[in-house]
Amino acid sequence: MLHGLTGWHLLIVLAVIVLLFGAAKLPALAQSVGRSARLFKGEWKAMKDDDAAPSAESAVPTAPEVRASAVVADPPPTR
Repeated sequence: MLHGLTGWHLLIVLAVIVLLFGAAKLPALAQSVGRSARLFKGEWKAMKDDDAAPSAESAVPTAPEVRASAVVADPPPTR
């Protein structure tokens, strides 16, 4: 995967990043990347839960709920 990259290559890449962004902006950049990763992870989990919910609902059909007040009625008065 790294195809022969050594520690020196990593140091050079880090030095270029520091030169481009500046040392003061690196903590804010890292915080932004972390926030984005958390947001992505949360959305990914929500998508998985949404996909799992319909299949679980279709596997077990449920009867509609019946309200007790609709079923029980007073009998008509007799004369």
